[in-house]
Amino acid sequence: MTPVPLSLYVHMPWCVRKCPYCDFNSHQRGSAAAPPSYIDALIHDFERELPSIGSRTIETIFFGGGTPSLFAPEEFARLLEALRRLAHVAPDAEVTLEANPGTVERGRFAGYRDAGITRVSLGAQSFAPAALVRLGRIHAAEDSYRAAEELHAAGLTNFNLDLMYALPEQTLEEALTDVRIACGLKPAHISHYQLTLEPGTVFHARPPPLPDEDAAFAILRDCQQLLAAEGFEQYEVSAYARPAARCRHNLNYWTFGDYVGIGAGAHGKLTFEAPGGIVRTEKPRQPRDYLERLEASGSAAAGEPSGARRRLPRGELPFEFMLNALRLNEGFTIRNFEQRTGLRVEIIEPALQHALGRGLLEKSTAGWRPTELGSRFLNDLQGGFLE
Repeated sequence: MTPVPLSLYVHMPWCVRKCPYCDFNSHQRGSAAAPPSYIDALIHDFERELPSIGSRTIETIFFGGGTPSLFAPEEFARLLEALRRLAHVAPDAEVTLEANPGTVERGRFAGYRDAGITRVSLGAQSFAPAALVRLGRIHAAEDSYRAAEELHAAGLTNFNLDLMYALPEQTLEEALTDVRIACGLKPAHISHYQLTLEPGTVFHARPPPLPDEDAAFAILRDCQQLLAAEGFEQYEVSAYARPAARCRHNLNYWTFGDYVGIGAGAHGKLTFEAPGGIVRTEKPRQPRDYLERLEASGSAAAGEPSGARRRLPRGELPFEFMLNALRLNEGFTIRNFEQRTGLRVEIIEPALQHALGRGLLEKSTAGWRPTELGSRFLNDLQGGFLE
């Protein structure tokens, strides 16, 4: 079996205030400080995953949340030192930190750089004051400007800006202004994604007035043209990068690579030699449950990971693969599908031909890729590969 690339995802679930659109596993804290004991728990959690990693090399690390930037640089330095001591982390590993512009103190980005962070994803979302208020953000546009300036000063020029579009009562010109400002801050990468009303969120229970489907598509189309003119190449549904600045960690997800997940609510995917197959992992979602589970395990054997594990049936693998790979503009190669799933491409040939006939897929040099129509109706395209 060809080795599958391996990443590490670390979930840090606390935030200052829960945004009304957010359906991530995040938990509001009464104070901005996050518990230092959580770093010890993450190290213990990682130790218990070591048998699943073996001698494999971790190519990328991603600190997501929540708001990881609530933790101090010194805590990341301690955690990263422990990870490198316990397992083999590539010398050139991409190490990404998600940060909220409103939680990063002046000078902290230099500290994160010294701790081992090589890439930052900054949650700007919008630069319009009224939009930030509607979205429940704790920062102002000026915080994003300052954060971008400090990232450049710290030498962390490989940073991403998160932008949302189709916001409550947003006009086309307001959306384009957000993109123009974002490009002016000179990030290496921009994530530009549509605001959606996810179940379990405040916005889902009390929907705000959003642009209709046609207006949202017009915003997307014109913003894509502007991003292209500014030198950002779209390579995934919501990801745009300057040359050589694609997010390696997310690319591993989208090409059905492996990743270890540690932290409250973290998910993972691991491939084992047959008959092990592909296993999905999930840690306890509530931080209290997660910490109590690890504390109760004490010095449990490293081979006893905390959390649930589920082997994926062969019949689910095509959909699991397409759920990721079809997000990419380049689509997937036959070789990648067969290597990552262990299945022959003939298994999905009827679904491929059906999508081709509907104009959702087209053949590429070595495989298949979504058409413009397929990218617009991605859920329909992916659903065609359900068992």
